[in-house]
This record gives sequence, C-alpha cells and structure tokens, in this order.
Amino acid sequence: MSDVMVAPATTERLEAYYRQILVIRGTEKAAFDLFMSGLVKGTTHLAAGHEAVAVGTSAALNPDDFVWATYRGHHHAMARGLSAEACLAELMSKVTGSSQGKGGSMHLTSAENNMMGSYAIIGSHLPMAVGSAWSSVLRKSGQVSVAFFGDGATNIGAFHEAINLAAVWKLPVIFICENNLYMEYTPISSVTAVEHPAADRAAAYSLPRIVIDGNDVITVRDEVAKAVAKARAGDGPSIIECMTYRHYGHSRTDPAKYRPEGELEQWLMRDPVKVLRERLVQAGVDEGEITRIETESQQVVDDAIEAAKNAPLSDPSEAFTDVWADGGSQWRN
Repeated sequence: MSDVMVAPATTERLEAYYRQILVIRGTEKAAFDLFMSGLVKGTTHLAAGHEAVAVGTSAALNPDDFVWATYRGHHHAMARGLSAEACLAELMSKVTGSSQGKGGSMHLTSAENNMMGSYAIIGSHLPMAVGSAWSSVLRKSGQVSVAFFGDGATNIGAFHEAINLAAVWKLPVIFICENNLYMEYTPISSVTAVEHPAADRAAAYSLPRIVIDGNDVITVRDEVAKAVAKARAGDGPSIIECMTYRHYGHSRTDPAKYRPEGELEQWLMRDPVKVLRERLVQAGVDEGEITRIETESQQVVDDAIEAAKNAPLSDPSEAFTDVWADGGSQWRN
C-alpha cells in the first residue's frame, strides 16, 4: 500500500506541492511564449489550470507506478519528475529534451519515471494502461497504473472496452478523467447524455460514482490515495472524474471564443495556484515564505528557458533511432 495514503498535509508537503504546481504553471507559460516567438514547432496543448490533478495524483503514487497521459500531458510528465528544462527542450526540438526532441509536446515521455508517454489518438492509451496493470498482476509487482484522459475520450469505444476489461479482471488501474467541460471546441454537455461523462457511467461496470474538485491538490491526492489502496489490495479499478478548467484554448491555434462570457473568470477564482496558496495561508505559512517559494520557482523556469534555448538542436540523422527496442528502424526477419 502506498505510504502516502495516510500522510498528513503538513506545511512541508503543502509547500512542496506549491513549488511543483508553480514550476509546471511557469513552464506552461514559457511554452506559450516560446511558441508565439517561433521557437516551438508544431502545436502545443497547454494544461494551465489542470496542475492540481497531476500533482495530487502523483503524490498518491509510488515512484514505480505507471502513468499514461494524453497529448495535453506536460503537467503529468513534470509531476512524475520530468524537469522544466527537459520539457521545454523537447518542445524546442533540442537534444537535451526528454526524447532528444523527437517526441515534442504531443508525445512527451519520461520513461525513467514510469511516465509511459502522451498519446495523440484519443483514448488509445486507455487499453495500454490496462495492459500495464495486467503486467503488474502477472509479475506480482504491486504496481498500479493510472490513465489520465479528457471528457471527450469518454465517448470513444476504447474507454468502455478498457474499463470493462479492467473491472472484469479486477486490475490495479485508476482511470482519471480531467473534465474541463470541452472536447476541443464543443461543450461535452451538448453531445453526452449524462452530466458527468466518466463518473455517471461507472455504474455500468459496477464501479462507484466519484466526482471531485480537480483544482484542489489535497482533494485529488486523498481521493486517488483511496483508489490506489483499493487497487493494491486486489479490489480492482476506479474511475475518478476531476472537475477542472483549461485556461487556454484547446491548442495554440484556438482563441477559445466559443466559451461563454465570464466563464473563464469564474474558474480563475478556483485556480489551483490560488486554492493551494490559500491553504498555505490557513496552515500558518508566513507570507514572506510563500513569496520566496514563488520567486524560487520562477527562477527554476527562467533557468530552464535559457538552458533549453542554448542547447543544440537534435541531429536529423538520429530520427530513425529508438524506433525499436534494439534501436533500429528496419523490419526484422
């Protein structure tokens, strides 16, 4: 069982979560600025506003547990240990990136941290998470798998297939829906028969309905910890729907004009940074200490930006390496 399940939310832990969230938020802002200045090629899907889901979940996991993410996965990778520098360098096609610049934003991976990748095909990674959970059972390793996905993925067949098999085999996998209300540019409510597209379907697989505040890192941590304990005990999967909101559009080409006037402003009042800062104040952390954490976190991001800018570009000749486990790119007989 994960030892984090019963760990109290001490000021030290709150400060650590705050640092993580601030560095992730700063890295997302840097990714936006670098894209707009032409230094990031291809598209990016920013997760500013979603940070508490990733940080809270990671706080409830052991280092060797598996994490699977969507193309909006910067926060997932960084919460599991990917540095701001490695993240930004990957987006900038630099050799110091997490995949030497060959994956980019939509395929961000940190295999050394068991963050098994970001996937551009909607829902495609959900069966993969079931597979890694089945592997844990076969190997008797005690590891759990976590699959993050958006509300739009709940209308994909792979979502239902993965959850059904996980429930039938009682696999140690946790499905975490980041419901930010929109599937690309379409409100999820306009194309889905239930209010909560993940949690309201859980009953079909004999799983409990769980809907939580995805902008409070402690709420996320504690709920995921319960699911982790259940999974490790051999009692099967869980579906957790985290209500959150993306501060940017779907991708960098999306100005998000489809959102109702005032909606963003309402959600900004529940910004994960703001919520956690208030927790720190309530816990008695001095304002000067909070400011120091904020300054230091921004310095981490600033240093990462400069390091990534100054790193060499990836060598095009490396494009066909790391395609197969043996490093080659040709079909084997």
